[in-house]
Amino acid sequence: MGTTTQQTDSGGAAAYDPIAKAYAEENATSLLNEYYNRPAIRNLLGDVTGKHVLDAGCGSGPTLVDLIEGGATAVGIDGSQALIDIATDRVGGAAELHVGDLATPLPFGDNTFDDVVCSLALHYLEDWRSPLAEMRRVLKPGGRLILSVEHPLVMWFTQLQAGETTNYFATRQRKVTDMAGQTADLTFWDRSLSTMFQTFFDSGFRITRVEEPAPAPEAVERFPEFFQDREDPRFLAFLFLVLEA
Repeated sequence: MGTTTQQTDSGGAAAYDPIAKAYAEENATSLLNEYYNRPAIRNLLGDVTGKHVLDAGCGSGPTLVDLIEGGATAVGIDGSQALIDIATDRVGGAAELHVGDLATPLPFGDNTFDDVVCSLALHYLEDWRSPLAEMRRVLKPGGRLILSVEHPLVMWFTQLQAGETTNYFATRQRKVTDMAGQTADLTFWDRSLSTMFQTFFDSGFRITRVEEPAPAPEAVERFPEFFQDREDPRFLAFLFLVLEA
């Protein structure tokens, strides 16, 4: 039977509480989340039968569903109580769920998990070193950390197109005031590709895969206008990585 525990959230994830329902509903049908990020993470996970897997920043639980259906023992943690409530409704007692801030120590023992998934969650944190060290701590030796992050070149280029003077090489704050059609108060942190990679290395990981994948095949039919006149369905939005402890 799954359980839910709480840990104080001192970061930005709790800012999703007022918009959680709209955010979860949008993610369930959006190109970037449902047809691009989710299948890419699922592909990198591969066969999870019998594995113990932590979804760090699990949100409303789409990857938890994939883990459970794949035969894993799934554990989720997120800073938003409202998103955890949605995930609980989604998976029932099939996963152990926690409310907790990824910027603070994880409430799990050393060498607990075969894999950790952290999907589109690190950008809420200015400092990645402590969270990555915690993820490495709870991984078994040789365990994998499977990540998706906002592509640093996309974020930088988007800001340039908007007329902003942006230093690509700086770790810089970005405010988001609209999400899923709702007024929001979110803080993201952007950084360069080299900063990302060096932090992975400094945290005791080695990079075993880097992907800029195509979306799920059904995305082309679901969003025909977006893919019109494209010879290649791939586009830049997120960067997907597998790190090994």
